[in-house]
Amino acid sequence: MKVITMDTTKCVGCRNCELACAFANSKATCERKESKIKVNHYIDEHAVIPMTCLHCEEAWCMNVCPAAAISREEETGAVVIDSSKCAGCKMCILACPYGNIHFDEEKLVSTKCNLCDGNPRCVGHCVAAALNYEDIEEYTERTRKKIDMRIAETFKHSCK
Repeated sequence: MKVITMDTTKCVGCRNCELACAFANSKATCERKESKIKVNHYIDEHAVIPMTCLHCEEAWCMNVCPAAAISREEETGAVVIDSSKCAGCKMCILACPYGNIHFDEEKLVSTKCNLCDGNPRCVGHCVAAALNYEDIEEYTERTRKKIDMRIAETFKHSCK
């Protein structure tokens, strides 16, 4: 399954991802409020972290939806909300452990990333290459190798 991965060490806080997402979701207004990805700025920690739906394998949002408005697309693996079925109860928002589901105050429905049908616009517009759309297994393996290398380097220096 492919997901949007984030390298927070590369994010420069430009918010191009938010604008690309907003344009893909609104087509006309391109207002940031339409974006399904949010860039969080942590000034004191000197960190910028883009956050969007992780399309969890065990999607709690999908499990709690009383209207059965949330499902997983077979082709992309994306957990999506059918706004025509959404009752606006916000149970999915409460169930998401990452806070990546938003409420559309005008349409009175929940909304979230849908992976742009397998071509996430946010990834394509990330100038710093902080966002990638990749297989979760490949990402996990690469991350483990990086951690293993860091640990080995730490032990190498501490044993001298």
